[in-house]
Amino acid sequence: MSTLAAQQQALLEALFAWPRQDAVRALDGYASGVGNTPDRGLKVYHANGHLLAERALRAAYPVLVQLLGDESFADLARAFWHAEPPLRGDMAEWGGALADFLHGSEQLLDAPYVSDVARAEWALHQAATQADRDADLSTLALLTTEDPQTLMLDLAAGLHTLASSWPLASLLLAHLEGQPTLAEVGAQLTKHVAQDLVIWRAGLQPRLRQALPGELALLHGLQSGRTLASAVDAAESLDFSQWLPLAVQTGLVLGASRMPSALQ
Repeated sequence: MSTLAAQQQALLEALFAWPRQDAVRALDGYASGVGNTPDRGLKVYHANGHLLAERALRAAYPVLVQLLGDESFADLARAFWHAEPPLRGDMAEWGGALADFLHGSEQLLDAPYVSDVARAEWALHQAATQADRDADLSTLALLTTEDPQTLMLDLAAGLHTLASSWPLASLLLAHLEGQPTLAEVGAQLTKHVAQDLVIWRAGLQPRLRQALPGELALLHGLQSGRTLASAVDAAESLDFSQWLPLAVQTGLVLGASRMPSALQ
């Protein structure tokens, strides 16, 4: 490796090393003889990096900011910046590993649901950047004329499902939309109410709601390419006649189509 390449690599490693004395120590050999230590420069780089990290994570995790508070969230952003440094220039793509970073954190033992909140917020963040898919509701007529073993449902962009042992939908909706109330969410947390979550994109924005019983099984089946009949059979607890109108009205289902094999 050339001297310049070695210096660049050392600087890159130092930018994300923490605590700062470790970063300074990593650069001491390259700074010798220049009449100064790298400490002052690294302070500037670290400060800029921390600010950038906090801004990026605040945009993606607004509920987490409210749950942790500004100071604790800033500390989290700095720690995450050094533990999982960005690999791409677009900071909007950085932060997806935060849920795993939070999972099992000793400092959050009294709030074990925060990793689920982070996972859901990242799904919402991703859905916000996707393009809406076009709906063709006239194709739903196929449901009345074709064998469901030959059909599939066309689903919205950004579709993501989450199974949680906590009142995840209530937590998010309380902080994002004000309903249910925080007191109601607190009662659900005390009772360890479990809620599954559905996230999708419709009307130029991400949507979320609590999943109906059996809905996750249906959506998993449809996303994996199973026929409509097979996916419905796997969702034994779902009332499909109740679910379909809701899914169509809210833009989760965009239409129906024949399975590729049925077109041959």
